[in-house]
Amino acid sequence: MIQDISNIPQKELLPGIKARFVHTKNNTIGYVELNAGALLPEHSHIHEQTTQVIEGQLELTVEGVTHTLNPGQVLIIPSNLAHSAKALSFCRVTDVFSPVREDYK
Repeated sequence: MIQDISNIPQKELLPGIKARFVHTKNNTIGYVELNAGALLPEHSHIHEQTTQVIEGQLELTVEGVTHTLNPGQVLIIPSNLAHSAKALSFCRVTDVFSPVREDYK
């Protein structure tokens, strides 16, 4: 099945953070846009997560260790680890979650 990402309704997750989601049987793929300075507070979830920066620069802190991701870089966040993010510039990010994020349906 082919989906056009631009036709998927965008959801505002937090101020300055909007996303579109595709759900498969086992995964959720998030196409996320973050305005410069947008903050994702520290949180954790059962889902394993990979975050790939497509555009911009994103600061991700996992279990107290801060990483700065640039386009083409991927960070793997194991399940249940505390993590947060800050957009250092406007960012486009692709997040993949396993299992499916039912809360994003």
